[in-house]
Amino acid sequence: MVKRKKLNVKAYVSIGMLSSVAYLLMLLNFPLPIFPNFLFVDFSDIPALIAALVFGPLAGILVELFKNILNYIATGSQTGVPVGHIANFVAGIVFVLPTLFVYNRLKTRKGMTIALVAGTVIMAVVMSILNYILILPAYTLLMGFPDMRNLVVPAILPFNILKGIMMSVIFMLLFIRMQVWINKFSVVKGA
Repeated sequence: MVKRKKLNVKAYVSIGMLSSVAYLLMLLNFPLPIFPNFLFVDFSDIPALIAALVFGPLAGILVELFKNILNYIATGSQTGVPVGHIANFVAGIVFVLPTLFVYNRLKTRKGMTIALVAGTVIMAVVMSILNYILILPAYTLLMGFPDMRNLVVPAILPFNILKGIMMSVIFMLLFIRMQVWINKFSVVKGA
């Protein structure tokens, strides 16, 4: 019973620390010159992926949630409603969770590569659909922008693919060094 409590405290502290790191990484965002200036790349999903690999899917979701809440409190939103933060939260989840589930089946470096490709593709497709149906219309309504749904295929889909590739490359560089540690300290059975 005591060991379980320590594990929970360790998980909570780790989730808090990884959320803080994710928040800081979220502040280090940058645009890519070939895409519209409202699309920014950041690497804040990497701590969420580490949390999910070590502590399970709920930990990854919590890191995504806390980093977006912290960022919204610190920076606010142009719309008054955290549309961009909600979009970032959903994008992070649809990148982290498929990556986690595929990796849990394959458990090798090659498996992680396949998992990251799956996470990238799923994130790009889901976010393209959500941008077309919800996110871009919300910006149109709240900010008075013209209808931007025509940007989904030429800008948002390739942007999310490129962002996923960039995150995957950086994560793989970390994962190669951390794989043994992640597997050793993982509290999720089979992770």
